[in-house]
Amino acid sequence: MPRVSDEHLAARRQQILDAARRCFLRDGFHNTSMQDVIAEAGLSVGAVYRYFPSKNDLITSIAQSVIGGADEVFAELVAVEPPLPLVEALDRALSYVDTQTGPDGVLPLAIQVWSETQRDPALAEFVKATYAGFRRHFAALVRRAQQVGEVPADADPEAVGAALFALVPGYFMQRILTGAPDRHTYLAGVRTLLARPAR
Repeated sequence: MPRVSDEHLAARRQQILDAARRCFLRDGFHNTSMQDVIAEAGLSVGAVYRYFPSKNDLITSIAQSVIGGADEVFAELVAVEPPLPLVEALDRALSYVDTQTGPDGVLPLAIQVWSETQRDPALAEFVKATYAGFRRHFAALVRRAQQVGEVPADADPEAVGAALFALVPGYFMQRILTGAPDRHTYLAGVRTLLARPAR
């Protein structure tokens, strides 16, 4: 019997994940069964369970896809030369968010992932570790801003980075739940908050 290629296996796994994402976006995690995912994927029971033995495995994989793209974007922001002003770095982060908040984006699932962490300890640990990584990226942005005098040298970069990162989920949660504000309005508010009075 010929060996199935790695490309075929990866494509089949992605087919199942895409089907699960559609089901989860349409019906939510709790109202979606493995049978729903199997029907949506158009595959046999055995084919789906080969890749994902449980719905929790699917949810964790979806969470990884939700988070993975953001981590890459945030890491790239830290590497830009010369260092980006903090509001410009935030603008670029939110530009990525805008690509992922529509009906085909992955961020609407983030809110469901947050909820699921309250009952799934393994997923909670994954999300905790991932968000700690996000905060490290933003703390690194703050350290670079300190080097160019944008942030006071005596400021705690971990604290400032955590506050700066919080603006990202704060933005997309409002966009997903209410449809507003748009990115330009939000950034105008952030600029006002970050403006330091002349001394």
